[in-house]
Amino acid sequence: MSKIINIGTALPHYKHRQEDILHFMQQVYANNAAEQRKMKFLYHQSGIQNRYSVIGDYSRPASDWKFYPRSENLEPFPSLEQRMTLYHAHAAPLSVDAIRNCTDRILPAKEITHLITVSCTGMSAPGLDLQIIDLMDLPNSLYRSSVNFMGCYAAIHALKIADAICKNDTAARVVIVCTELCTLHFQKEATTDNITSSMLFADGCAAALITHDQYPLPGLELQHFYSEIIPRGKKDMAWELSSSGFLMTLSGYIPELISEDFEPLIMRALQSAEIRKEDITGWCIHPGGKRILETVTKSLHLHDAALNNSYHILEQFGNMSSPTILFVLQQMMQKYSVKKQKILGAAFGPGLTMETFVGEMV
Repeated sequence: MSKIINIGTALPHYKHRQEDILHFMQQVYANNAAEQRKMKFLYHQSGIQNRYSVIGDYSRPASDWKFYPRSENLEPFPSLEQRMTLYHAHAAPLSVDAIRNCTDRILPAKEITHLITVSCTGMSAPGLDLQIIDLMDLPNSLYRSSVNFMGCYAAIHALKIADAICKNDTAARVVIVCTELCTLHFQKEATTDNITSSMLFADGCAAALITHDQYPLPGLELQHFYSEIIPRGKKDMAWELSSSGFLMTLSGYIPELISEDFEPLIMRALQSAEIRKEDITGWCIHPGGKRILETVTKSLHLHDAALNNSYHILEQFGNMSSPTILFVLQQMMQKYSVKKQKILGAAFGPGLTMETFVGEMV
């Protein structure tokens, strides 16, 4: 088996209060007092207090904007090329910070054998993996792979790859780094999808070190993975490229889909792992939004505090897409230092895809 030895995180320079982001969005989206009140209500119900971004404009007065034009209609609106320029400037240094926070005092950088980069908010070739190798002076012979455009569940998919590598090679020292700069892709059209995305998503990075379970440090043993696709939800969550950035589709129907399908999926995942729901002592659920967490709690008949770690990450950082579940898992691993604590993790993304894992502290 494999195990997660440690998780490290990193955040961009700009920390924005949700209240300040609201003022920015009201300038763009709300044309009258009624719309401004509606947006204020939605933001106050989001369960988010702070979000981080590589862009400082979201909590600045319009006169101080650096990335967005200071014109009333935001024209000329930033192009995809301008957004990718920021991605290339910030994604690799942020990734290196997270990797170093993960591996320092545990594993010298030269001993990393495999690097898996995860991102859905920026793409190029040569890409993020080669930038990280250059910045960290990693061996040119390093095994590397990339998980691209999978969205919020991609970290679990990367963990599956790392698990397969470590099972096949007891000497493997695999680093996964999930880097998302979601706020680069703000869109000015006042659609429901754009307003919802602008209320939830944030920037952040998380790295995990995975080894074979023979490695002499404690960690979270990865015992089982299970995933399913809900085809009728494929139009309700989507992520597409456009000339003005990436476009998010985020239907209000998603919580209903999760409500209908999540408990049966979890029961199939548990059955596949040959464990009972009662064996789970910690629930590591991707905080895609407050309504999703409320839906999962109700669907699984959990007690009110069961998802406190997910709520806390949502409150302090928002939805950062792929790194978010690693932020939750890091917090849980720090709390659950007692061996034999069993954690079930789950995340959702385009497809509609649900990915799960079961791990145990060892």
